[in-house]
Amino acid sequence: MPDTADQKSDLRDRAEGTRHKVHAQGSSAAARHLCARFFDALGDQLTGIVISLYWPTRTEIDVRPLMANMSAKPVQVALPVMGDEGSPLKFRAWSPGDELVATRFGVMEPTTSAPELLPDIVTVPLLGFDLYGNRLGYGGGYYDRTLAHLRQQGEVIAVGVAYDEQECPVIPVDGGDERLDMVVTDRRIIQPAD
Repeated sequence: MPDTADQKSDLRDRAEGTRHKVHAQGSSAAARHLCARFFDALGDQLTGIVISLYWPTRTEIDVRPLMANMSAKPVQVALPVMGDEGSPLKFRAWSPGDELVATRFGVMEPTTSAPELLPDIVTVPLLGFDLYGNRLGYGGGYYDRTLAHLRQQGEVIAVGVAYDEQECPVIPVDGGDERLDMVVTDRRIIQPAD
């Protein structure tokens, strides 16, 4: 039987293909629907907090409509910043119009002059998710390390965001994997089963 790493690698290939197809079929409509679902799920908590979003790359579901709508709320948006390999992500303040710089993997990040913030809600991009709150990422472990680090410091809500078609029957997990508290897709709000 293949080990967890091999299972994840095989699943990543299939999940990336699925996401690519769905993205090509209607990403702008899905982004608007995701924004509506997100506010349905968390709208009452979006006051006086720091929320981490991300600048989409590849075929990740586009959260920029969500970012634009956040500017009307009394919240501070932060974007993740990669540090050294093996370290957790950091988060820097971002507002519409702020400069972004291209970094590793083509990820757009705030400049080093943007203040570092500690998020209360972290939105997490992914390749796949299951109904138990498990996520399939790209394999670098950035978000798993980051969520573990943040959870040691206090409460944080981890929200996976995805196209609905990215659901997988079961995501294989190991000891380093961090569960999501919620998944919001363009069609559903999913509270993980125990």
